[in-house]
Amino acid sequence: IAALLRITMANRGPSYGLTREVQSKIDKKYDPELEERLVEWIVAQCGSGVGRPEPNKTGFQNWLKDGCVLCELINSLCGANKPIKTIKSSGMAFKQMEQISMFLRAAESYGVTKTDIFQTVDLFEGKDLAAVQRTLMALGSVAVTKGDGNYKGDPSWFHKKAQENRREFSEEQLKEGQSVIGLQMGTNKGASQAGMTGYGRPRQIINNP
Repeated sequence: IAALLRITMANRGPSYGLTREVQSKIDKKYDPELEERLVEWIVAQCGSGVGRPEPNKTGFQNWLKDGCVLCELINSLCGANKPIKTIKSSGMAFKQMEQISMFLRAAESYGVTKTDIFQTVDLFEGKDLAAVQRTLMALGSVAVTKGDGNYKGDPSWFHKKAQENRREFSEEQLKEGQSVIGLQMGTNKGASQAGMTGYGRPRQIINNP
C-alpha cells in the first residue's frame, strides 16, 4: 500500500505551473541579505512613506507587487523629469501589473540592460523573485554610476558600472568568436597543401644556393 501511495503521489503533479523541484531551485537564488540592502535603499531613496515590508520573501513580494513602490523608486531617480506621471494604488490585478510594466519600461530607458529586466509575472506571481532582486541591483548600479545627485543612500551598496563604451557579448557569442580566425592574424584563403609531405614522412629541407 505504501508503494502504491508513493506512486500515486508522484503522478499527482503540483497545482501550479512550475514543478516543486524547479521552483525550489529558483528560490535558492533569492538572497535574504540582498533583500535587506534593497529595502534600506528603497526607503532611503523614496522616503518613509513607502513603508517597510515584512522581513521575508513573501513580504518583499507583497510590498512591491502593486507596482507603486517601484514607480516611486524610478521617479525618485529621475529628478524633475519623472517618467511615470500617475501612481495609483489599486486592488485590481491588471492595474497592478500595468504599473509593474511601466516601471520596467522606465528602468530600461534609465539604462538597465534588457537582460537584467525581470518579467512582470516574476514579481506578480512570485515566479522568480531573484530576478526582481537582480533588476533592482542593476538599477542601483546605474544610479550610482550616473552620479547626477538623484541617488540617495550609501554608494557602496552598489557597484559602479564600467564607464568605457564596451560591447556586451553573450557566452554563446564569445564561444563562437573563439572559433573564428581573426583577420588581423592573417587569412587562410587560397592556401593549399601543395608542396607538403605526406604524414609520417620526414620533412625535407632544401637549401637553395
